[in-house]
Formats: sequence, C-alpha cells, structure tokens
Amino acid sequence: MNSMCAKTAVSRRIKQLVLGCSLIGLAWQVSAQTQVQDAWVRATVAGQPSTGAFMTLQADSDSKLLSVQSPAAKTVEIHQSTMKDDVMSMRQVESVALPSGKPVSFDPHGYHIMLIDLTAQVQEGSKVPLTLIVENAKGEKETIEVQADARALGMADHSKMH
Repeated sequence: MNSMCAKTAVSRRIKQLVLGCSLIGLAWQVSAQTQVQDAWVRATVAGQPSTGAFMTLQADSDSKLLSVQSPAAKTVEIHQSTMKDDVMSMRQVESVALPSGKPVSFDPHGYHIMLIDLTAQVQEGSKVPLTLIVENAKGEKETIEVQADARALGMADHSKMH
C-alpha cells in the first residue's frame, strides 16, 4: 500500500510540474506578442511643454496599439504627422494597426507618441518610462513596459505643430 501511495504522490507531483511548465510557457507567449525596438524620446529644453516618443513595434499577430501612458507627462497621445501641399500637420489617432509580422515605425514623420504637459524636463541620457497597451484580433490586451532613451535635441519640435 505504501508503494501505491508513493506512486500516486509522484504522479500527482509530475502533473503539477507539467501544469506549472505549461503556465510558464503560456505566460511567455503572452509577453512575447509584441516586440519593441529602439524606443527613444527627444530630449527637451527647460520649460518645453511636450516632446515625442519614437520606436518600432512588431506584433506576432494582427494587433493594434490602443494607448500609451507615462508618468513623464500629464497627457499621452498617439499622433500621425502627414504632409499635404508642402504643409506638415499632426493629428491624434485612436489606434495604430500592427499587422502580423510587419514592423511599424513610430518616427517624427509618421506615427509617433506625444508626451504633453511634461512633469519635468527630459534630460539627454535619461530614461523615460512608457506603458504601451496593445490589443490583438481576439481582443486580448497586452501591457508592455518600455524604458525609452532620451536622445539629444535636433529633431523637429512637435510641440508647435497644428
């Protein structure tokens, strides 16, 4: 009887380990849905109220960037810059499509993240925390924490665009 109890206990332990490994694999799969590369924020000068954040996103399934948050700004919006009749304009967008397997660039001339009403000057060389919310086609949301590098001035100042 003791050997039967021991076999049952071993069997139960193996099942627990397999379940645990499966859950770890599932957690890894969820956290690896969207990759973020080369995240950076344009450094600011004292008193500058806003700046832009840029990066490349690539999702492993059809998804969309829904929102971005940061303690560095009171308001964070997803924007798109466009050129029409030699006039650059910028407008807020609700979300950005992330087609499966295709990198989507967030840069000063297209989609980008606006950090508005900055809580402090963004110093070159510092890190700016960003939280991205991405939703896949199944409606599953993913939260991605990013530490964006603050890079030197020299990019266009988006705070004065209309």
